[in-house]
Amino acid sequence: MLVTHDIGEAVSMAERVVVLSRRPGRVKSQHAILLRQRGWPPSPRRFAARNAPEFNGYFNTLWKELEVHVDG
Repeated sequence: MLVTHDIGEAVSMAERVVVLSRRPGRVKSQHAILLRQRGWPPSPRRFAARNAPEFNGYFNTLWKELEVHVDG
């Protein structure tokens, strides 16, 4: 388990990201992270995961979900 506030780190290193709500902290959503890149084992993930075609989609999805906390 890794706890982070860095979305890029979460997407690069995790096979699943769990988003928690504000207090009280409850599971808000879960996202399976499936990154593909040629010649690349799925684990361990490396910094190069940020170059995977799906990376930006996962990042943007998580960012939009967390924006609710910033605005509200």
